[in-house]
Amino acid sequence: MNLKANSSKGGRAVNQQDAQANETKDEVEYGRQPDPKTKRKWITPKTVPYLFILPAITFFLIFTVYPVISSLLLSFQKKVGSSYEFAGLENYIRLFQDELFYKALGNTFLILIVQVPIQLFLAVVIAVALNSKMVKAKAFFRVAFFMPAITALVAASIIFMIMLDQNYGLINYLLSLVGIDAIPWLSDPFWAKVSLMAVITWRWTGYNMVIFLAGLQNIPLSLYEAAEMDGASKIRQFFHITIPQLKPIFLFTFVLSTIGTLQLFDEPYTLTSGGPNNATLTITLYLYQNGFRYFDFGYASAIAYVLVLIIGVLSWIQMKMAGEDE
Repeated sequence: MNLKANSSKGGRAVNQQDAQANETKDEVEYGRQPDPKTKRKWITPKTVPYLFILPAITFFLIFTVYPVISSLLLSFQKKVGSSYEFAGLENYIRLFQDELFYKALGNTFLILIVQVPIQLFLAVVIAVALNSKMVKAKAFFRVAFFMPAITALVAASIIFMIMLDQNYGLINYLLSLVGIDAIPWLSDPFWAKVSLMAVITWRWTGYNMVIFLAGLQNIPLSLYEAAEMDGASKIRQFFHITIPQLKPIFLFTFVLSTIGTLQLFDEPYTLTSGGPNNATLTITLYLYQNGFRYFDFGYASAIAYVLVLIIGVLSWIQMKMAGEDE
């Protein structure tokens, strides 16, 4: 019995040794490491998706999150000599005592109140016209109205500066043909605002038109057919079917236009540089001047975060006024 037990134990030991030898041989042959328990496998089906999005997250943290946090901290600092020191709320106190900031804020809200409704009204009218079956060459007109939104702004500004020139501009020449005196489009505070609003309207009406056109094409035709059967005119169909059905689109475009107007920079910078006499100075242009002309980055950061707060509050108010169900 003992001999049989010993022989069986010896056989099992030999088999284990042979199995280990074969496993080691396979590991060497196929390039596997012999210690799988102590080495963790990082590349698994669960971790692969995170590895794919890692570059995007890295860039987002470096170029978005870090600048946001850095500028927030910078808004509580001021430059003393060649370094920045903590100043608490000094930049924000200075901001609310700055008359030029209120001037820029007033100019921006004036553009928002006057220009945005005109722009959206024109966008709706053009979208309805291009959605009509009576209009031919719809693709051409859609591209033509959308082209200003993708036109290089510097080139467009140069063209408008030439057209609006008080002495040699095309606009004043056409006005002179009907007996109207030359208008100082870019040198008078009032007319400079009008010119700026006209350029903004020209640039962004087609962009909003495309959004409204997409909304119009999603309205069921059965609503219009039922209205025609009930004897509703085209005008009644427009006000009782088209406008209510476009309510979410109105909200979307109004929020986008509000944010875009409060961030308005390119047009006043290239067309009037904020003049004359700060008549076209906007909040974003004032922020740029403090940051990159006077190198007061702490104060410019404070302006930026006040602007973010204003945009957030206005967007929230617009969403509430439109109704939470939208």
